[in-house]
Amino acid sequence: MVPLVAVFVCGGAISPFATADDQFEIGKEKAKVCMTCHGENGISSIESYPNLRGQKMTYLITSLKSYQSRERSGGLAVLMHQQADALSEQDMEDISYYYSTLGSDNSN
Repeated sequence: MVPLVAVFVCGGAISPFATADDQFEIGKEKAKVCMTCHGENGISSIESYPNLRGQKMTYLITSLKSYQSRERSGGLAVLMHQQADALSEQDMEDISYYYSTLGSDNSN
């Protein structure tokens, strides 16, 4: 008998057997809240908001954790504090994976 391995999402966590395609789609879904300010494809139409498309995954995770811990402050950081507070570590990884894999083409 051959055991079956199920790939599933439960409570926002990715199964260790999830593929890169799965993580991309999960990250894309979770990133919908980011798109209001950072643009549908990670390119912000608001000059003072950073583009997320093509950023390195580690940089994005570190930034989100810095907002969550209040190490980043000033300006509009209070908006990001609220957003980061709502994210688990897995959420941060999924969202960061999504934006990092979009590439760095900054065209709309």
